Amino acid sequence: MSALAVLTTFLFTVIKYNMALLYGTVGEIVTEKSGSLNLGVEGTMAIGGIGGFLFGCAFDSIFVGIIASFICAALCGLLFAFLTVTLQANQNVTGLTITTFGLGMYFFIGNGFKAAGKWPDMNTEAVADFKSGTEALEIPLLSKIPVIGKALFSQNILIYLGIAIAIFMWWYFKYTKPGLKIRAVGENPASADAVGVNITLYKYIHLMIGSGIMGIGGLLMAVNLSGSFEGSKCWINGYGWIAIALVIFANWNTMLAILGTFIFGLFNTLQVYGGSLSDTFPKLLGWLDKIPPQFMQALPFIITAIVLVVSSITNKRNNKPSAIGLNYYREDR
Repeated sequence: MSALAVLTTFLFTVIKYNMALLYGTVGEIVTEKSGSLNLGVEGTMAIGGIGGFLFGCAFDSIFVGIIASFICAALCGLLFAFLTVTLQANQNVTGLTITTFGLGMYFFIGNGFKAAGKWPDMNTEAVADFKSGTEALEIPLLSKIPVIGKALFSQNILIYLGIAIAIFMWWYFKYTKPGLKIRAVGENPASADAVGVNITLYKYIHLMIGSGIMGIGGLLMAVNLSGSFEGSKCWINGYGWIAIALVIFANWNTMLAILGTFIFGLFNTLQVYGGSLSDTFPKLLGWLDKIPPQFMQALPFIITAIVLVVSSITNKRNNKPSAIGLNYYREDR
């Protein structure tokens, strides 16, 4: 394989297999902009992933799968909103509960379908349309650009949708009245309440939207793994936790989340393609062969820890919503 082909494949893989991080990050940013800290990203993505995959296969449509993954995950957001907004439960504990619940449901449903012999196989004719909907869509002319053409403009619809959602949410928060209102809710809910913003309604809506976005990321993870279910390993595989750290890395900006996803994806993919890059570019990247594979596997999580430490040191200049993680008691206004 030529050096150009190796580099093209590497960049293509970085984007295809790590874009689920963008969904998780953008969904969590939407949640945190409303002043809520949801640590249930991992479980929410798992629910969205398995729900979207099963419904998508049942109706043999990727579009049904996308809608189903959004709705299933949004229901997790509804549960989180009911517990933390209506019942004023602790947000940290509730988020961890959502993760435990989501992963539990993932394995319960998956093992149930597997045991009954009803788990969908993406290689069968019954889900041919669903599978074709997950194949690469080449953008004319742009996909022919050397190296970056295939990497950026020859991906499946879920990749393009994730980028589109990130751009749209950036515009929504910055230039629309509802976006301004939810930012006010996240910064100072008492002030927003005083000028007539329905705090409960805005929190419920955005917690559900944010969770729904996370769910589509779960569906992308399912598609990337060809819908293969293992009884002991979840599709999400820790991406939900990395997404929470990426929120801080992106400074609560959905556009920067795109860059953060690419950087984290770069490190994550090195553990698979490090050897190929080292052999292809020995003078420049030969040192990759000297790094233990165990360290490469841990690298994304090490980077996550570094991001948390650095952000804690430099938190004076970030865009973190001031009221994040704090329940709002109207009687105290």
